[in-house]
Amino acid sequence: MSRSLKDKRRVVKSLIERVHQRYRVSIAETDFHDLHQRAEIAMAVVVAGGETEMEKLMDEVRDIVEGDPEVYLTRWDPQLLEGLEGGEP
Repeated sequence: MSRSLKDKRRVVKSLIERVHQRYRVSIAETDFHDLHQRAEIAMAVVVAGGETEMEKLMDEVRDIVEGDPEVYLTRWDPQLLEGLEGGEP
């Protein structure tokens, strides 16, 4: 459990760097910047292999998050967006 913003930022930064280094995804802290015991992290990735490949990736990332003894996962909300090829909605 983080006791300060400095502790929290160290944990969040480490987690983000590990996920990015391993999977080369876009990942960032997106909310709760000023709370020392809470963070929101969002990730975006393009997967050409389809839904099965995406589910495998999400399972692996979740394993990294849950395997960190300094992290307590309270919400996991993966979303698969389709049909965004070539900038088309």
